[in-house]
Amino acid sequence: MQEVKDIPKIKARDRDSHKTNFGRLFVLAGSQGMLGAACLCTQACMRSGAGLVTLGIPASLQPYAAIKLTSAMTKGFAETPEHTLSDTGLDAILEFAEKQDVVALGPGLSQHPNTQQLVQRLVPFISKPLVIDADGLNALAKQPNLLEQRKALTIVTPHPGEFIRIYKMGQESNLQPETLSKHRITYAGSFAREFHCVVVLKYARTIVTDGELYYINTTGNPGMANGGSGDVLTGVIAALVGQHFSGWEAAQIGVWAHGYAGDLVAQELGEMGMLAEDVVLRLPLAFRALQQPLPTPRQEV
Repeated sequence: MQEVKDIPKIKARDRDSHKTNFGRLFVLAGSQGMLGAACLCTQACMRSGAGLVTLGIPASLQPYAAIKLTSAMTKGFAETPEHTLSDTGLDAILEFAEKQDVVALGPGLSQHPNTQQLVQRLVPFISKPLVIDADGLNALAKQPNLLEQRKALTIVTPHPGEFIRIYKMGQESNLQPETLSKHRITYAGSFAREFHCVVVLKYARTIVTDGELYYINTTGNPGMANGGSGDVLTGVIAALVGQHFSGWEAAQIGVWAHGYAGDLVAQELGEMGMLAEDVVLRLPLAFRALQQPLPTPRQEV
């Protein structure tokens, strides 16, 4: 595989832009006790330039999400008695997903068996680009071959534990954390090639690979090692896909901007006590650091 070190620049937006130019995003996430993960992912989408974002969530939690998310839409779907998404909502979810440009799946979904079954039934049939994280990946741990059935772009964003659970390569794996840590570029690349996806393997120095190219991220700090950080990254990457970046570009830019926003928080507040919400608020500043110079304002005659 070939290493890539340069980060793509972000072009200035056209002055005549409309919100639909920057992607309709569908975040399918959340459950009782993990509403925060869903909201963080949704907020990160908005702060990363998405045009329109809808959070799909268990119906009983929709009113609470609507209060918290004033810049995004919310939509309730069928739920289990434990207030997690139910597979009885499969058809409604697929119908809504078809109207969107990108789907982000996983933050805070829970590992409820019925919800895992929903994920397993959704993944092969969502025809739009899909970013899968957290419990979305956990649901695929016993059936990673479902990724092979997808025809659209797929980006997976596992931390080491999640990666070990989904790493199969055609047979049961005995991959150990120590081995993965020493050879993470090799294993991530192998998975990307096998399942035709972009892998974002999260470490202190996150690896991005499509199986042919790989990038080692240089931004970020230990203050970001807390709950919600990964949910934010999922939203950032999904938002960039919705703005017509390739899967590779969205993942590479996303991990850099996410880490850089965290570095801005550390400079301002320090690393101890940093919250995922702090990182979300500084995402626009991170993207500004990557933006090409604005064009000279047009002079009216």
